Amino acid sequence: MTRRWRAGIGVLSAFILSAFLLTGCTGEVGLTDPGPTPKASRPAERSVTQARKDLDSLRVASESRGSGYERDRFGTRWKDIDRNGCDQRNDVLGRDLREVRKRGRCVVLSGTLNDPYSGKKITFSKSDAAEVQIDHLYPLALAWRMGASRWTEDRREQFANDHDNLLAVWGVPNRQKSDSGPGEWKPQKAFQCTYGVKYVAIAKEYELPVSRPDHQALEGFLERC
Repeated sequence: MTRRWRAGIGVLSAFILSAFLLTGCTGEVGLTDPGPTPKASRPAERSVTQARKDLDSLRVASESRGSGYERDRFGTRWKDIDRNGCDQRNDVLGRDLREVRKRGRCVVLSGTLNDPYSGKKITFSKSDAAEVQIDHLYPLALAWRMGASRWTEDRREQFANDHDNLLAVWGVPNRQKSDSGPGEWKPQKAFQCTYGVKYVAIAKEYELPVSRPDHQALEGFLERC
């Protein structure tokens, strides 16, 4: 074996080792490669048909400046509005996570999340609770700008704790989403149909309008169904 050949083998080995180490870093935040979206997570055809009809009926409006918004304007965080004895955060974690381990009847200690926003598999532990967050599909600050500022306090609290508007998601895309609507932020393509159906249902139930860019984005989401 020549010296040049041995040197080439050494460089190749170093490259493979570096790639392995870089790939291994993802394990430190509990990620694995995303798998296919389960068919069971896709909405029924009748739900899609209803969402398309409801989207056509939603009022299209421009966002207000949103002055005066504060999170506390939407009442108690994770209030047990369904009176089942568990707060809404633990209810949603118990609903959306798999392999759930609890303390008592309510408190979720650990589980795994197939993150709908990114497709990643996330490991949840109560000791690192920020890794999995509870997102408002129709963001509170956006709702405030679209008319919730004129609601009663009780209605805002109901909206903020409504199971249908809550979703357990990975913290990274949730921070990226922030208070953006569908026209500014989009989940992975495999979840856009479901996201659109859920978003439209909440807007319809609470008589919230959508902006023109959000309306166009939602039309695109529902076309993926």
